Amino acid sequence: MSTRRCLFYHCGLVPYETAWNWQQSFVAERRQTADLDDVLLLLEHPPVYTLGQGASLDFLKFDLDKTLHLLYRTERGGEVTYHCPGQLVGYPILNLRHYRQDLHWYLRQLEEVLIRVLALYGLTGERIPGLTGVWVKGCKVAAIGIKVSRWITMHGFALNVCPDLSGFEQIVPCGIADKPVGSLAQFVPDVDIDQVRQQVASCFAEVFQVELVEESFASGTLAL
Repeated sequence: MSTRRCLFYHCGLVPYETAWNWQQSFVAERRQTADLDDVLLLLEHPPVYTLGQGASLDFLKFDLDKTLHLLYRTERGGEVTYHCPGQLVGYPILNLRHYRQDLHWYLRQLEEVLIRVLALYGLTGERIPGLTGVWVKGCKVAAIGIKVSRWITMHGFALNVCPDLSGFEQIVPCGIADKPVGSLAQFVPDVDIDQVRQQVASCFAEVFQVELVEESFASGTLAL
């Protein structure tokens, strides 16, 4: 069986709503034409909070009527999380009919990508039974929240590389009160996010057995 192509967009710093619109556009195209190439977006967001579809507002520590924080309720699963520069966010748009039609398998594969990246730095990424994400020495360094429609994925994962973690103090991250949020920089102080981006892309290609093809929006159907 031939290796599937996956278009790889290295996007830099992108407002959350812009990236959300990109994902929706890619998904809509693939619902119309199922044999289009898969997509991987890797980017960072300016500071923003996002809620899963059924997320509880009880996990917010700020008043929605008095805050200046950007906050979006999205289609993904999971509770509230925080995005900011220094956090690498991945949005895979995959048609799972070409892989395995199993959401638990897909979540474990995303975790495996991040575990392999951490291993490159001599760190052991851990799973916690019953939870989704990746931990290092008890600190959650990667969160995962997905949406799958007609077996086409959107949303994805967020790896804390070298962010300012103070924004997490305003929420109960992912609804988990008893486990701290951490970052790769806590364990590897000189970590370089551009290097991590390439490592994530490489490990993603290995785990999902795809051929990554670098693209830019200048030559695509979407515009910055």
